[in-house]
Amino acid sequence: MIREVLRMGDPRLLQRAEPVQAFGSASLAALLADMRETMAHLNGAGLAAPQIGVGLRVVIFGVHSNPRYPDAEPVPDTVLINPLLEPLGDEMEDGWEGCLSVPGLRGVVPRFKRLRYSGCDDQGRHFSREVSGFHARVVQHECDHLDGILYPMRIRDFSRFGYSEVLFPDGSATADD
Repeated sequence: MIREVLRMGDPRLLQRAEPVQAFGSASLAALLADMRETMAHLNGAGLAAPQIGVGLRVVIFGVHSNPRYPDAEPVPDTVLINPLLEPLGDEMEDGWEGCLSVPGLRGVVPRFKRLRYSGCDDQGRHFSREVSGFHARVVQHECDHLDGILYPMRIRDFSRFGYSEVLFPDGSATADD
C-alpha cells in the first residue's frame, strides 16, 4: 500500500525511532512492502520508516536507473534494520540532497565520504558493508531520519539551499531520498 510521506514540520519526523525487536513478523513484512511500494511510487532512492509515521529503526534504499538520479552509481536494494554507521576516516564530501519529506527543495550537505554500515535484514540476519560516494551518502541520509534529523539541519551554507526549479532550471537536480 502506498503510504503518505510525512513532511518537514510534522513533529514525528523529529523523534528518535525505536529498535526493531521482532524479526520475520507479518507486521514487519507488511511495513517493508508498504515502504517499497511508497518509495517506488515516488521514484525515491530510499525511505525510512519514520517518514511514513512508523517510529522504528528501519530504512530501505536502492538505486538502479532512476530518472531522479541520472548520474548516480547503482546502489543495491537494501533493507537495513537497527543500523550502525562507522565512518572510515575523516574525509567529508559536499553533495546535493533532496528528500521526500522536504519536497521541491535541494541543499548541499556534507557527509562522510566512506563508511561501514551494519545492521540486520528483515529476518534478523546481521550484515555489514563498506561503501563510499553516493551509496554512503544515501545510507547516511536515510539513517539520519531514525534520529530525527532532516537534511536541512546539516546544511552549512544556506546560499546552496532552495527550490529545485530555481536552482536547476534545466531539471538537472538529483536527490538522495
